[in-house]
Amino acid sequence: MTAKEIIDKYIKFFEDKEHKRIANSPLVPENDPTTLFTSSGMQPLVPYLLGEPHPAGKRLVDVQNCFRAVDIDEVGDNRHTTFFRMLGNWSLGDYFKKEEIPWLWKLLTEEFELPKEKLYITVFAGDKNVSFDRESEQIWKDVLEKSFGSNQDQRISKDPSNWWSRSGLPDKMPAGEPGGPDTEVYYRFDELEHKSECKDNPVECECGKFMEIANSVFMQYQKEDDGSLKLLSSPNVDYGGGVERLLAAVENQSDIFKTSLYSEIIEEIEIASNKKYSDVENQPAMRVIADHLKAATYIILNGITPSNKDQGYVLRRLLRRSAMKMHKLGGGLTPSSLATICDRVLIIEEEIDHTINRFSDRDKVMQIVDEEMEKFGKSLDRGLKIFESYEDSQLNALNAFNLYQTYGFPFEISEELFKQKNKTLNRDEFNVIMEAHQALSRSGAEQKFKGGLADHSEKTIMGHTATHLLHRALRDMFGEQLHQTGSNITSERVRFDFNFERKLEDTEITEIEKTVNGKIKENLPVHFEIMPLKQAKQLGAIGLFNDKYAEDVKVYFIADYSKELCGGPHVDFTSEIKQFKIIKQENIGHGQRRLYCVVGE
Repeated sequence: MTAKEIIDKYIKFFEDKEHKRIANSPLVPENDPTTLFTSSGMQPLVPYLLGEPHPAGKRLVDVQNCFRAVDIDEVGDNRHTTFFRMLGNWSLGDYFKKEEIPWLWKLLTEEFELPKEKLYITVFAGDKNVSFDRESEQIWKDVLEKSFGSNQDQRISKDPSNWWSRSGLPDKMPAGEPGGPDTEVYYRFDELEHKSECKDNPVECECGKFMEIANSVFMQYQKEDDGSLKLLSSPNVDYGGGVERLLAAVENQSDIFKTSLYSEIIEEIEIASNKKYSDVENQPAMRVIADHLKAATYIILNGITPSNKDQGYVLRRLLRRSAMKMHKLGGGLTPSSLATICDRVLIIEEEIDHTINRFSDRDKVMQIVDEEMEKFGKSLDRGLKIFESYEDSQLNALNAFNLYQTYGFPFEISEELFKQKNKTLNRDEFNVIMEAHQALSRSGAEQKFKGGLADHSEKTIMGHTATHLLHRALRDMFGEQLHQTGSNITSERVRFDFNFERKLEDTEITEIEKTVNGKIKENLPVHFEIMPLKQAKQLGAIGLFNDKYAEDVKVYFIADYSKELCGGPHVDFTSEIKQFKIIKQENIGHGQRRLYCVVGE
């Protein structure tokens, strides 16, 4: 049974029980500023779990792409991944435990044909806030008795961690958050041997013999402002089952990276590294590479490019950590091999995910990966050599920052390198050094003028106003999705950056120059108005989209041709610019172009 067959069987099982399939939400949430990525199937459904009616009804089913950045450091064993697919079914105030638990058993034992002898159950043991989930335990006893006969209590364990909310156990839940006890199903891999300290149940076994494959959450409570838990008027069911782990159980494969979802990716890494996955010492590094590059591929396809903040930072960390692991494998492996492995990811995922088209997606993915690896690869060897040269006394936050500033090593990579030498890298100390450095950069920048101006000379002010004409001309020619991403203006030249995927044709450059020079000849008046930011946006004023503006902003108008949020200064009339010419264009990566221009006679 393939991963796609698991998904199809699951969806049909619940559609037959009057569930409506809902769409997979974007991996990068569109309207949730509280989180960088969609990390669970229920995340997009929180409003409906709290009582808002869902347009599709009270019974829902889906498969959701998920990414959990908090699990990055866990990857390397036989079961943890950052990217995974979560199967989900929900009851929004409809059915509850007595329906969900028997359905779950039928799904696992009949639809997925898992041997019932290998399945074990956990229920919530209770704590000071909520009592033991006796109801779920009794339903499970009834279900198991029908399958095995009497005396099956040993298959059910009480677990104090069997509680689900986005924040964890009841004490950690903020006011307003829903949560509830859950019941989990584990698959037992009989070929694995227990450690001496393990007991033969999922709660007291730490060796990996039991793998969680299914989890039904019973959303019964909501945290109050005073810290208490109130019962929801309409309790909900939220089931989650990772496709990767279900496939491992179906294939009776205790190592997720040996399943059909990952085995070909591992083979690609073996070819590139000239190393074997069967050699135990290679497995952690190969697992990290396989997981991280699958996650990176999906993040790129969701419109993210590597950067030093938010989702872009996570993507950069995934790619650079993969490069580090590849370097560790050796065997002539180069960081550029990452793009080839990402291509293998696309081939596999295209079979499962209808939104992926390898032939249309591969160029975008490979370009971004290649560019990031080219940037990092040049400094990787040098940085590692510097790190290896450090004495124990030099393994400190200052040198970690030097690795970041000079060689592009994110904090987490240095942290990992420190651990290899049995040293701890202090994040607080690192942040203090980072903040001191940024303050020094800001103090130097304050000596220049806002808007990327090097000075207030006549030529620089002319160039500054010309960027507004250029920006408007580009948007008129190529669409409002185009926007300025940066600029640097001196008395010698204008540098203007914008988002664009290809090289401008000569005829296009000629047309842009003609438009700008035409506006210069029209001798349009230039003036500014100070207004609320909301009003400026309503007027259609544009600006650097990654800038943060105050409540009141300055908008520069060039007649009715251009409106931009800007700090100034500018010429009073466009004829003062005299002449405009584009002298050079460059590709600066990640779908960005740079134009160099001159103004004046």
